[in-house]
Amino acid sequence: MPSHPHLWFPFTSVKDAPDPLKVVSGRGARLTLADGRELIDCISSWWVNLHGHAHPQIVEAIAQQAATLEHVIFAGFSHEPAERLAMELCEILPEGLTRVFFSDNGSTAVEVALKMALQYWHNLDQPRSRILAFDGAYHGDTFGAMSVGERSLFNAPFEKLLFSVEFLPYPETWWGDETVAEKEAAAIAAVEQALAAGDVAAVILEPLVQGAGGMRMARPQFLQQLAARVQAAGSLLIADEVMTGFGRTGAWFACQRAGIQPDLICLSKGLTGGFLPLSITVATEAIYDTFCSGNPDHTFYHGHSYTANPLGCAAAIASLDLLRKSEAIVRSLEAAHRPGLELLAQHPKVTKPRLTGGVAACDLVSDRGGYLDPIGLRVRQAAIARGLLLRPLGNVLYVLPPFCLDTAELQEIYTAIADLLDEI
Repeated sequence: MPSHPHLWFPFTSVKDAPDPLKVVSGRGARLTLADGRELIDCISSWWVNLHGHAHPQIVEAIAQQAATLEHVIFAGFSHEPAERLAMELCEILPEGLTRVFFSDNGSTAVEVALKMALQYWHNLDQPRSRILAFDGAYHGDTFGAMSVGERSLFNAPFEKLLFSVEFLPYPETWWGDETVAEKEAAAIAAVEQALAAGDVAAVILEPLVQGAGGMRMARPQFLQQLAARVQAAGSLLIADEVMTGFGRTGAWFACQRAGIQPDLICLSKGLTGGFLPLSITVATEAIYDTFCSGNPDHTFYHGHSYTANPLGCAAAIASLDLLRKSEAIVRSLEAAHRPGLELLAQHPKVTKPRLTGGVAACDLVSDRGGYLDPIGLRVRQAAIARGLLLRPLGNVLYVLPPFCLDTAELQEIYTAIADLLDEI
C-alpha cells in the first residue's frame, strides 16, 4: 500500500501497489531518485516529455513568462503567448484546421471536440447525434471521453451514465501479420454499414496508434479508406492525437503520416514538452462558422479557469521551436528503434512486435493477458533494478522515450529489456 498518508495515486491499486519511488530531479532522459539511483525514462513520463527533463530552453521560457504575466481570464481577454501559439500551430497542423480552443488536459480536449461536433449539427438544425468509435479505444477519463472509449474496468462503475456509442472493429496489425487485409476489409464494411443511415455526427479515432488500449497500430491505408467514407457520409472526423501528436509517429502529427484530413484534432501531452498541463482542440473554419450566427443558442458555452494559461503557452512555443530543430531526429525515429525491436522480436516471450515512428511495442506471452496481467508489474520491477523506467500496459511492453536519446542509448535499453525478459 502506498505509504504517504495523504496522496491518492492514479491508476494504482490502493491495497496491492508497491510504494511509489520518490523522484527528486530529472535531467535529459534520466530521473534521479531520493535514494540516489538513476532511471532512464523509457516512457517519457506517461508519454508527455519530448525533449528531456528540465530542458533549459523551456525552463527559461516559463521563467520569463512568469515574470511578466502568469495568468489572466481568457473570456473577453487575450494575450500574446496564446495568440502566437495558435498561429504557430496552424502553420504545422493538417491543412484546414484553423480555429484553436484551449483547455487543460487530454480528456478535456476530447470533451471539447465531442461537444463541438454535436453542437455543430445542432447549430445547423440537423438531427445528427450518433457517435462512432473503435474497439480498444481510450480517449480519457471524463464522462464524454469514457463514453467513446472501450467499455472496460476503467469505466465499468459508471457505465449506466455513459452515453450510447457504436463501436467499430479496429484492424490492429503487427510485423508478420498475414490477416491484416482481411481485418481491414471487415472494419471498412462495418464502417459503411454504420454510416449508411446518414445520421452519424462524428467518428473519433486515435490515428495510427491506440495508446492506452495497448499500443495497437493500424496501417495508413485503412485510415485513408475510413476517412474517405466518413467524408462521403458528411460526418465529422475527430482525430485524438493526445498521444500521437508532436512527432511521436515520425511526423508532426499522425494524421499527416496517415494522409488523412480530420475536421477536429485533440492535442495535449507533448504540447508543452512535458512541462505543464495544457491542451488544444482545433476545428475547421466550417465548424467554427456555425457558432458565429449571432444567435445566443449557437454560442459554445465551454471554458476552464486556466484556459490558455500563459505559462503553458510559453512552454509550448519553446517546445515547438525545439521540435523544428529536431525534425531530422523525429523523422529517423523508426529507423533508430527498429534494430532494438528486431532484437526483442527474437525472444521467445515476445509476440506481435510493432513499430510506428518512435512508438515501439510488443505483447509478452502470458496465460492471462490484458491490463491486469501481473507480468507487467514483474517487468516494471525488473526494469527498475536495471535502471530503466518501464510501465507495461499489462502484458503489452512498449518503449516511447524522449527524443534526446541517441541510437546507442536506445540500443542499450533494448539489450537490457531482452536480458530482463530472460529472468521474469
